[in-house]
Amino acid sequence: MKLIGPILALVLLAGCGVDGAPIRPSANLGINIGPGGISPSARVGASQGPVSVGVSL
Repeated sequence: MKLIGPILALVLLAGCGVDGAPIRPSANLGINIGPGGISPSARVGASQGPVSVGVSL
């Protein structure tokens, strides 16, 4: 139980950017309508500085 406090404090500090710029999450949802019908699209990712990582679903 004593370990939860320091771990939670470390996570909060990392999340607010005290140790550097925070990682910015991104999400994009869409609906495409075409000759083949309606198809949903989704993209999630994260970026920090010039580096960006994303996954299309």
